[in-house]
Amino acid sequence: MKHHFTRWLPAIAKTSAAKNAIAKIPNRKAALTLAGVAALGGLAFGPTAIAAPVTSGPHAGAVAAIDLATGKKPGTDAVTPAQTTGSDKVPTKANRPSKDKLMPHGVEGAQSRIPLDDTQVANAKAIVKAAKETGVGERGAVIGVATSLQESKLYNLGHLGEYNDHDSEGLFQQRPSSGWGTPDQVTDPDYASKAFFNALKNVGDWHDLPLTAAAQTVQVSAFPYAYAQWEEQAADIVQQVW
Repeated sequence: MKHHFTRWLPAIAKTSAAKNAIAKIPNRKAALTLAGVAALGGLAFGPTAIAAPVTSGPHAGAVAAIDLATGKKPGTDAVTPAQTTGSDKVPTKANRPSKDKLMPHGVEGAQSRIPLDDTQVANAKAIVKAAKETGVGERGAVIGVATSLQESKLYNLGHLGEYNDHDSEGLFQQRPSSGWGTPDQVTDPDYASKAFFNALKNVGDWHDLPLTAAAQTVQVSAFPYAYAQWEEQAADIVQQVW
């Protein structure tokens, strides 16, 4: 296992070139690819996976690979007016989940936040939908979205060649070789999300655990506190799309 790589993915501007570069795969799946292959250095060891280190900036190679995959020109601003941080479009529906339900333990430590493009929002919606269908509810959805924010920045990643670690793929960087499913399955947002939530349900008293402990028990990360930084944005996203 190598830990020196960086899986910090910057938010990527949506361009017309990006639409052509993102591969459309059956079952509502769109995996970012590089040279026709599919997943950026993720880690995920079977129904207990792995996470990424918190880093100060993007790995130069990873940034170049993502830019190439999405058609983004190097050096351009990744944030566009169409993007959202996950907190600026909270619906006014009376039945939206409360922050007490979404973050019953508050947050642990400093929080990170990134702007989201349409692809990331769509992937977040797929995670929330799977949370409803697997019965983990609003709190489970927050744990799932926060985990994906850490693992892939809510991008459904395929294989990025030399920048990939092991065979990790998809929103949760799950490894086919460790029993999560086939490459096609773990890069299907619905399948990957349900696999994550079904593993979460096997964690005793997961409802009562802090987010980072619940996510870590599923992901088995070498950096167990990395998930905590995304709890606030994950809660905002879930409240927005629930």
